[in-house]
Amino acid sequence: MKNERAILHSDLNSFYASVEIMLNPALRDKAIAVCGSTEDRHGIVLAKSEKAKKAGIKTGMVNWEAKQKCPDLLMVPPQYDQYLKYSKLTREIYQRFTDQVEPYGMDECWLDVTGSQGVCGNDLSIAEEIRRTTREELGLTVSIGVSYNKIFAKLGSDMKKPDAITVIRRDDYQEKVWLLPVSDLFYVGRATDRKLSRYGIRTIGELAKAPRDFLRSTLGKNGEMLWFFANGEDQSRVMKNDFYSPVKSIGHGTTCTSDLENNDEVWKVMLHLTQDISHRLRVHDMKANGVQITVKDKDLSYRQYQMQLPMATQSPMEIALAAKYLFEIHNDWHTYVRAVTVRAINLEPKFMPQQLMLFDDAARWARLEKLDDTIETIRNRYGKWSIYSASLLDSIKTPGVSSHEVIMPGIMYA
Repeated sequence: MKNERAILHSDLNSFYASVEIMLNPALRDKAIAVCGSTEDRHGIVLAKSEKAKKAGIKTGMVNWEAKQKCPDLLMVPPQYDQYLKYSKLTREIYQRFTDQVEPYGMDECWLDVTGSQGVCGNDLSIAEEIRRTTREELGLTVSIGVSYNKIFAKLGSDMKKPDAITVIRRDDYQEKVWLLPVSDLFYVGRATDRKLSRYGIRTIGELAKAPRDFLRSTLGKNGEMLWFFANGEDQSRVMKNDFYSPVKSIGHGTTCTSDLENNDEVWKVMLHLTQDISHRLRVHDMKANGVQITVKDKDLSYRQYQMQLPMATQSPMEIALAAKYLFEIHNDWHTYVRAVTVRAINLEPKFMPQQLMLFDDAARWARLEKLDDTIETIRNRYGKWSIYSASLLDSIKTPGVSSHEVIMPGIMYA
């Protein structure tokens, strides 16, 4: 019989806040929150210490509300370079035990230690050693889930915090997992939770016992996937350290320094965002076949729209014009706009042959592409803002600094 897999999910506790406390011991045992800039309207809680959490501070809470709830709260600005540094150092500890370390964001990783057990001890002893080493070498704590698949390992790391280990085995998962709310299961978001609740499915056990065909007809293939997860049948792999996940989309978004009040203001922000998107498409040698926009209004409600492009492109202008079209046909200006995200989707390699329609102006597309290539060359040589669209000469309501932008490690799920 094939040996049971040994999968760990390690989660750095209150990561941003813990790094700040480790770097500045004077913050220890105080209620602290790492917060975005109020001036640039990124004034929300990004992370909080255990003491702040006990005071009712939640991630995503706006700064003034957090301060109102906890008057003693100390707010510190994020230091992303430090977070990236300690994320990397933590992964180096994991790699002492296995070459199968798959990041999920900066603070979480899956580890497959199946092949390491003969040398490093069993899965539980490896988890204990990782927990001890991370605390002693980096001054940070982790919570680790130990199981036979990725889904239950992640569930385990969430069950006991901070600085704890939870083991979920095949012979006891029903007892430990099935009574938990279905929203605790990976990939069950708020919309899915609400839909399942309408059918009386409120726990993971009720999801596991629901007819598989019913879940598929109700939620599509994701419903069937969740049924497998709830029944402990997840077989997804943990990727190796050198695995490179193919880029599936490239986006850029911003919370504006003040509300956008008309189409012209939105257009300028979109054109500003697509300069970066176009550059990153070129870095990855990709073209976009579609565009997606996400709009958040001042009431913090989201709307998202997408469309196909007539021709795959890297052009910032073409992507921006598609984003503008999507916005103008869908937005009714019932309220002002607070944040905008533009995303290039349905990517394909740059040199993929293009199928032209009978009336397409191939010469025009070639001229535009040559122009964009020339602009990119100038920017690479003289700087990002050495050449840009005249409409961006006017003031636009975007933050002046991009220090809050970080490329996060992704997830490969297969």
